[in-house]
Amino acid sequence: MSVKTGLVLAGGGARAAYQVGVLRGVAALLPPEVQQPFPIITGTSAGAINALGLAGRSGSFRSRTRALAAVWASLDSDAVYRTDARGVLRNGLRMFWALLRSNSVSNKPLALLDNSPLRELLNEIIEFERVDKALTNGDLEGLGITAMNYTNGHSTTFFQAQDGITPWARAHRRSVRCKLSVDHLLASSALPTLFPSVRLDKHYFGDGALRQSRPLSPAIRLGAERLFIIGVSESGDDFEKDPQAEVAPTIPQVLGQMLNAVFLDSIQTDLESLQRINALVQPLNAKQLEKAGLANMRFIDTLVISPSRSLSELAREHINELPRSMRWFLQKTGSIKKTGSGGALSYILFEPGYCQRLMQLGYDDTMAQADAVRTFFNVEIPRTELQKAPKIPRQGFTTRHNALTKRWLQLIGRAGTKV
Repeated sequence: MSVKTGLVLAGGGARAAYQVGVLRGVAALLPPEVQQPFPIITGTSAGAINALGLAGRSGSFRSRTRALAAVWASLDSDAVYRTDARGVLRNGLRMFWALLRSNSVSNKPLALLDNSPLRELLNEIIEFERVDKALTNGDLEGLGITAMNYTNGHSTTFFQAQDGITPWARAHRRSVRCKLSVDHLLASSALPTLFPSVRLDKHYFGDGALRQSRPLSPAIRLGAERLFIIGVSESGDDFEKDPQAEVAPTIPQVLGQMLNAVFLDSIQTDLESLQRINALVQPLNAKQLEKAGLANMRFIDTLVISPSRSLSELAREHINELPRSMRWFLQKTGSIKKTGSGGALSYILFEPGYCQRLMQLGYDDTMAQADAVRTFFNVEIPRTELQKAPKIPRQGFTTRHNALTKRWLQLIGRAGTKV
């Protein structure tokens, strides 16, 4: 494809499973021989994990999305953070003690949850050296992962790209050319207060959605001429019914709304700004743009796919999938209610049933916009070809990552050239 297409993957914890369903839908609508429809990929938080899972793999686009879906379909909370009662209580007490002794200095970042299992999982399923190979053979032109610097509050995009791409700096936004690693992924996906920050060089970094006022900018800076955006916020204004009168919000409810503000607002705001710029520059030719002092601006076509259902409501339907210790913790802290927001639940519910529902929803939402997707990629698919939803595994996987499951995940990570 002559036009450079950028893929933008927003953050959202477990909600990022929706992105995988969308990518499976795109793969079904594109010709099966397509290797890389997105030469430029940027991701934030859990979207960064999907970005590396997609870019750091060989094979056709369909095979890579199929492997990524297989990982999410077998995921459980134990693979992301410690769910045993001892681990949960220990972290809670450490944070409480740190609040009481605010003057004490600790070299270990504090968080409610211990996400050390996630490091092991990412090392097993992502082959980072494949990013170098993709850049060398031209399948990939740029890959950016965004995290937030806790020292100065700058939104920092760590990227690997072709030689022609130079680092950029704007107000409260920086970029760093480097070789991406599992530490960058853990930093970008370190949900505030839930997961610990990660030290990169001399500074500690947290979830990339924090202070990310321009989430579309990294893809454009890496050379994207149009953007395919997968959000994790509902496309409607208000999917949930007006909540019944209830007591004052609990701390987890407040945290849930803070996470919503971090993950769900910035993409929509930045997209509105981009649409205003498009409306300004589209009627003008190059000479008119130069005369108006807008020579550096260009029209950026976009296609956005976002959930058609409330993901908070879906999360509440799958609350019983959580391990008993986590379910007890959420119940005692008031996170689980029959009314009001799903809170932080939709971000930390890394369980097979919920993730599979999100992937299916993403696939269905993509197929509902099949004509728009085909037009965006300028491909023709015979109308007689029946598009069937891919079979997302719903059983046959253990819910614990034992040695057999870990071995299976390792095979998935190496199977890109064979499927």
